[in-house]
Amino acid sequence: MTKTTPLSFDHIKSYPLRERDSKVDTHDFARTWSSGNTMAKWLESLPNILAAKDLLMIRDRMLEAFFAQRKILLTMGAHPIKVGLNPVIIDLMERGIISGLAMNGACIIHDAELAMAGKTSEDVAAEIGKGTFGMAEETGRYLNLAIGEGAEKGSGLGESVGNMLVKEKFPFNRYSLLARAFELDIPVTVHVAMGTDIIHFHPLANGADMGKTSHLDFRIFCRLVSELDKGVLINLGSAVILPEVFLKALSVARNLGHRVTDITTVNMDFIRQYRPMTNVVHRPTLDGGKGFSLVGHHEIMIPLLAAAVIEGIEENKVKG
Repeated sequence: MTKTTPLSFDHIKSYPLRERDSKVDTHDFARTWSSGNTMAKWLESLPNILAAKDLLMIRDRMLEAFFAQRKILLTMGAHPIKVGLNPVIIDLMERGIISGLAMNGACIIHDAELAMAGKTSEDVAAEIGKGTFGMAEETGRYLNLAIGEGAEKGSGLGESVGNMLVKEKFPFNRYSLLARAFELDIPVTVHVAMGTDIIHFHPLANGADMGKTSHLDFRIFCRLVSELDKGVLINLGSAVILPEVFLKALSVARNLGHRVTDITTVNMDFIRQYRPMTNVVHRPTLDGGKGFSLVGHHEIMIPLLAAAVIEGIEENKVKG
């Protein structure tokens, strides 16, 4: 058998390491921490690499949008509510940082239950076998009555629920996104998928009213998206509904001649999933802007991003 002659490396051409372009440089390294430093110092200490670099870029783009009075929209699923983030989101609304909210149908349930009782999120595994899952009377009654009243008045679903919560003066309204947004006159749109929420099987449920108020909210959301140029949209924990709604609203806005190209989109969730990555991060920014994906627990990542933005605003005020 003929043996294969090994290739000789004697004449390999090399060059000095210092002349090579490298992706990692010591200038980008993290800085060590000293006890007693500020949040601003901690942000400065982060490595200028991968997710830490993205976090600071998102912060800077949010600051640019805020100071230029551009839209910063938050679309969300219900999990951020269930991990205690309402006070953080409300604070961002009160500071004028968030200028609009878009929710799936589950959000209004958990948000309203917090307002009414100061607690939410039942043990589904314990209740489903007994046929009692989703049967809390006040949740279904108040929300369906609010939706019916809103449909009659020509209001959107989000506004209708916010109005009801404020009017009823529930004891924990201070924790409600919908109630506080209503008081602040910040638009909240609710995008319902019929059959996904417990209020859909309450005796007072009216599909026509839900469809009417939620479709109006979609049109309102289209208006918000039409004004999103040079703004920021953050999708927080919605894997399907809000990414789909956003992409359709963006198509509507562009079809009607609105310039919405230079936008920053951010998807924040535990894992990277197809629909948010495609419909939030990639497709909307093909003609301009930049999309980001921050992976991590909501209860850590949102307070972190909020703190970074607030620190940036305060630093800008100091500089004058």
